[in-house]
Amino acid sequence: MRTSRDAPGGISERLAVLMGWVAVVFSALYFLFDVIQLAQGRFSTGQLALTYVAEAAIPLFVIGLYAVQLPRIRRLGLAGAVGYAYAFIFFTGTVSFALADHTRDWNALVHRMGPWIAIHGVVMVLAGLAFGLAVIRAGVLPRWTGVTLMVGVVLVAASSGLPEAAQTVSAAVRDLAFAGMGASLVFARRGRLRPALTQDLPGQTRVVYGVSESPS
Repeated sequence: MRTSRDAPGGISERLAVLMGWVAVVFSALYFLFDVIQLAQGRFSTGQLALTYVAEAAIPLFVIGLYAVQLPRIRRLGLAGAVGYAYAFIFFTGTVSFALADHTRDWNALVHRMGPWIAIHGVVMVLAGLAFGLAVIRAGVLPRWTGVTLMVGVVLVAASSGLPEAAQTVSAAVRDLAFAGMGASLVFARRGRLRPALTQDLPGQTRVVYGVSESPS
């Protein structure tokens, strides 16, 4: 039996807030390390090591953000979360490769990895679009974060051949989306993670958990 201290997906309110902090902190760190790379003009061992830590956290908090939107986020959200997590498991592996191979910059890494980065880039874009749309439809987390994620992944793809400054700005939009999702959990006022009864079918009532965008 769920209690008022249960959060979306049946996880505890405390765990939902912790997951929000993870999304906020590691999204911010990921953007920071992109800025460091832009300023340096090339990879460095320290920057790659820190990027590895930030990227390794992305699959964790994406799956967590999916979980806190259950049951409203449905199968589209699951597909988006799993696809996005998979893409970043791969990208985290490329950071390990760059560290071991002493790869000098992103263009050199793309050259060494062949078509695999492009393939997983497509997976990331499609998964990001799916997850963003699922967030909008679910209405558990702020809908603007879903829109921002969809715009962000499209910008990341569109800027792939542009200067690094444009790529960094595009990635910032995507990072803002996940940070916003996390912040909505972290800074939700007490009681906004509590259950609300909704009527699905005549005579059937279910409990839905979520962070409401505005009182209804």
